[in-house]
Amino acid sequence: MSSTVSNSQDIFQQGGYDSRNTGTSGSFASPEPEVGDNGEAELVSVSWNQDYSCFASGTSHGFRIYNCEPFKETFRRELKDGGFKIVEMLFRSNILALVGGGPNSQYPSNKVLIWDDHQSRCISEFAFRSEIRAVKLRRDRIVVVLEHKIYVYNFMDLRLLHQIETQANPRGLCCLSHHTNTSVLACPGLRQGEIRVEHFGLNMVQTINAHDSSIACMTLTLDGLLLATASTKGTLIRIFNTMDGTRLQEVRRGVDRADIYSIALSPNVQWLAVSSDKGTVHLFSLRVRVVGEDTYSTETAALLSQQTYSNSLQGLVSPTTGTNPGSSLSFMRGVLPKYFSSEWSFAQFHVSEVTQFFAAFGSNNTVAIIGLDGSFYRCNFDPVNGGEMGQLEYIRFLKTR
Repeated sequence: MSSTVSNSQDIFQQGGYDSRNTGTSGSFASPEPEVGDNGEAELVSVSWNQDYSCFASGTSHGFRIYNCEPFKETFRRELKDGGFKIVEMLFRSNILALVGGGPNSQYPSNKVLIWDDHQSRCISEFAFRSEIRAVKLRRDRIVVVLEHKIYVYNFMDLRLLHQIETQANPRGLCCLSHHTNTSVLACPGLRQGEIRVEHFGLNMVQTINAHDSSIACMTLTLDGLLLATASTKGTLIRIFNTMDGTRLQEVRRGVDRADIYSIALSPNVQWLAVSSDKGTVHLFSLRVRVVGEDTYSTETAALLSQQTYSNSLQGLVSPTTGTNPGSSLSFMRGVLPKYFSSEWSFAQFHVSEVTQFFAAFGSNNTVAIIGLDGSFYRCNFDPVNGGEMGQLEYIRFLKTR
């Protein structure tokens, strides 16, 4: 599989989507009348940025950017030539990766456009022979995911650095670390249920046999030290140490098969949130902590910069928060079926079963949830007692047909 790259200079500018007003401008906007809030724009995709502070929605006529706390549409572009199935943000910077898709889109699904919103133009593009399944960005890398191959490029000069073969990957599964001191990529391996973890800074590859079934969803912590995974069976979520592949914890979403839509880890690695087609967002308490917990400590940064960060993982049980409930029959571990000894969810929030929802963590024990039906929820949970989460906010950010 070959790729074609073209580029321009001066990629990064100061600023981003914090202060930008809603509207359209520049050469990317349609010279024809804009599509307004008259029901014509159809939602195609939603995706969080890397720190969950905002999200992008691809529509049939362009894309929109939303801030979460407080909730606000901060920017939109409306186009005459259709919309995008992939809108990947780079934190809050001026850079976006766009891939065409949706009803009547005239932007090809095999081409990535790197859009600089300060220059109001496409600064580079990547063309492939097959459909692009996902694009992932970090400040120094562009990662393009095809069904059987992943390409890793240097951001500044667009030089191809790595090519990784994978098992069939129609979901475009791939995740990256985002701390400057670590460069970690996780993706499906060459065998069913296998995950390949690339530690680029260490020039090391770790293979993890995560599940018996194919991988359905995965996510890394920001530093890439921990990996959370689910399979197409959708009953168990497992947390691994990416350095040595050790399984650190396993939690149970349920006993019935489910399609897992999202897995999110809180920044302090204290909580894990999972959404699925069963209409419940589950929250789990994690026993694994990264040293420094709520703050990324100087000591941890030093360990990482010395490439000895496997020592920065410790298994701890926090005395200030609740723990996941287990079965009352867990004392018969090894006699009864495995689910009797499982850790079940600590808190829950119920949403519709008829659309896909994607969960993320906000501030002060809150969870934000975005749906392909154009809905946004913000809810809170009791970190000691758990139970049903309380709804703080509900917004219909885009009307869908």
